[in-house]
Amino acid sequence: MKHLPRGKQKKKKEHVRVNKKAPKGTSIEKRPLTILERTSFGHWEMDCVCGPTKRSLLVLSERLTRKEIIMQIATQSAQEVVKALNKIERKFGRKFKSIFKTITVDNGTEFSDCQGIEKSIYGKGNRTKVYYCHPYSSWERGTNERINREIRRLIPKGTNLATI
Repeated sequence: MKHLPRGKQKKKKEHVRVNKKAPKGTSIEKRPLTILERTSFGHWEMDCVCGPTKRSLLVLSERLTRKEIIMQIATQSAQEVVKALNKIERKFGRKFKSIFKTITVDNGTEFSDCQGIEKSIYGKGNRTKVYYCHPYSSWERGTNERINREIRRLIPKGTNLATI
């Protein structure tokens, strides 16, 4: 086991943390239970991978197929995340709503603009539904965390993302 990429693993005790403040948007507790079953396409997890400079990678992982979309963003800010999603929506057009039914994110500052993430660039409707995980609960977005770990194997911490 010690020669494998993850090495030895210790069992961690799972404990529940109490939120000191309300989440920015809809809590993961209100997410439909059918998403947990991974039987339907269109439910995504999103996170950022940071570099030593302002540049970051926005990583979207689909829960059923484990496909990912990785985009480089200039800064790790809410405006850049909304701009990146607008770019993806322009690429997929009207099909965006059927491809991105829900997106689950953590409570980072880069995802603080819940209305901007949900608002479509086409018309008045919403493009997707965003759910926020509990603080310090990375296992609620397990697919995305595994993809981020694989990215870090290829791009170690301290690598300037502007050169990639």
